[in-house]
Amino acid sequence: MNRSALLAVAGRELGTVVRTRSSVALAAVYALLVVGVAWTAGLSGYLSATLDLLAPMEALVPALALAFGYRSVYDDARSGELDVIRTYPVSRSGFVLGVYLGRLAPLLVVVAAPFVAVAVLVAVGGGAGSSVIASHGGADTWVLLVRFAVLTEMFAAVALAVALVVSTVARSLRGAIALGVAAAVALVVGFDLGIVAALGAGAVGEGSLQWLLAASPNSAYRGLVLQTVLGAVTTLPTPAASAPANLLGLLAWLVGALALAVVTVWPGGGR
Repeated sequence: MNRSALLAVAGRELGTVVRTRSSVALAAVYALLVVGVAWTAGLSGYLSATLDLLAPMEALVPALALAFGYRSVYDDARSGELDVIRTYPVSRSGFVLGVYLGRLAPLLVVVAAPFVAVAVLVAVGGGAGSSVIASHGGADTWVLLVRFAVLTEMFAAVALAVALVVSTVARSLRGAIALGVAAAVALVVGFDLGIVAALGAGAVGEGSLQWLLAASPNSAYRGLVLQTVLGAVTTLPTPAASAPANLLGLLAWLVGALALAVVTVWPGGGR
């Protein structure tokens, strides 16, 4: 893989995102929504902020990531720039990874920024003074919010990889939008509904449940948050899936989506 070509593509994508007004507007709306939800919930502590934000994040993060990436490669193909790029010494994998990294960097900043604001508001508002969780006696510390933020960043990275696949397979703007919406719905509710249906039909036994939960990016993310944040300070039951299985599930989605994007980024057998 040509590292200089990869970095050139990444820099180009980063510049495109930073200069695009819609990206800036999305970042602002996302930040306002996250901080607004936390503020409305009362900011009574770091753990409570995590629990209040978990459900909204399951919907907001995939939507944000897909908005950042669903047109990334499609726009190049429509404008003819992709044909020009293919004449340069850049491989399929180098181009896809460059696009991915160039869009991932600003996405991670956008996802993380509201967590900083929420942490400051909790500390200033006095919620952090409730330092003990009654159910277990664990400390309500800012570390819990940091764990939540890191896991949310991982979820965003997976969702962006899925968005890249949408961008490589779309053949029209309408198709890109339709595929993006479908992917967002699948990530937010589709896979979870499939799990519920499988359980209701008795098609899944208890031994397979943890792997089924890990196979859904949304469930894997939720399980990791509950296990590593809530589970760290309470004795309340956490989901059936194990943390290693959930991590493996998210990693499989990330690698699988990027591999599919490499295969579909341009037609023909070339490099």
